[in-house]
Order: sequence, then C-alpha cells, then structure tokens
Amino acid sequence: MIALRAAVPADAATIAAIYAPHVLAGTVSFETAAPDEAQMRDRMTASAGLYPWLVATAGAGDEAAVIGYAYATRFRERAAYRWVVETSIYLADAAQRQGVGRSLYGALIATLRTQGFTQAMGVIALPNEPSVALHEAVGFRRAGHFREVGYKHGQWVDVGYWQRPLADSVVSPAEPRRFADVGIVLP
Repeated sequence: MIALRAAVPADAATIAAIYAPHVLAGTVSFETAAPDEAQMRDRMTASAGLYPWLVATAGAGDEAAVIGYAYATRFRERAAYRWVVETSIYLADAAQRQGVGRSLYGALIATLRTQGFTQAMGVIALPNEPSVALHEAVGFRRAGHFREVGYKHGQWVDVGYWQRPLADSVVSPAEPRRFADVGIVLP
C-alpha cells in the first residue's frame, strides 16, 4: 500500500539515499557531491515551515519505507517572486512507473495551492522524457529552454523550465501560508 505524508527529519537518511544515485551517476541533478543525512535534514528544515516536503511510503505501520519524495523551494530570492515555487521529485528505482510520482505531485500541487502560491516551476535537465512526461501529466507546460548551461560527466546539459499555474494571479495577493500551518493536502 502506498501512502503519502509530510516528511519528518528522521526521513533525511532515506531521502539522501534516494537522491544520491541521481547526483553521482546521472545528469538530472547538477550537484556533484551527494548530500549526506545531515545536509538533507538541513535542507528540509531551512524554510522554517514555509515550503512542503512530502514522502511516499510503501508498506504498513512501522514497516512502511520511504520510496519517493517531492518538495518545493523558493523560486528566486527577490521578494516579488514569493508566490512562485520551484518543485522537485525523486523516486527510488522500485517506485518508478507505478503512479507514485503522480500521487506525490498531486498532493504537492494541492498543498501549494492551499498555501496560496500562484505558480510552480519544474526545472528539468534534458533530455529526460520520463520527467517531462510526469510534469506534463500533472499540468505543467514547457516555459523555456536553456542550452548547454550545465557541465557534468564530460558533457554539456540543457535545462528546460516547465510551469504550472496553481491559482489566479490577483492584485494584492495574500501572503502564502506556511506548510507547517496547512499540512499535506490530498487531491
């Protein structure tokens, strides 16, 4: 059974283990050193409760294992961007092509919408057809393409931006609510 919940600091080791192969062997992440458990925990708590981190688990009760995670972060530093988030999702190999990604992204999008964010940005190293397909399946649309902006594993890598509206852009929007106050919202 697959379940979704808010990530907790105790998930940091498993989240780091899921992410590490993407850093070390692939080009979907432009990091070159995989963060350890402490570094991942710091990332999870850096937003002081504003941005959501969600996990998907398989199994029941205390035996449930984290098999994927999705999160949102600040899109850009300037205050005018505070209603926009950048989203990311990573799955363990065993969780690929089972609907886990769609479930996680559905909950992340519903949560971000409830928080009052207006746009979500997905940044995808290209080529990456599975990630493009997932993003488009949950409502993201191509918004831009930057050629040869990352150099990793002896090759230049393109980056595409996908954008998904979360809410209408209104004049004088309310400040986004903290994830710590909203909690996970299931679609």
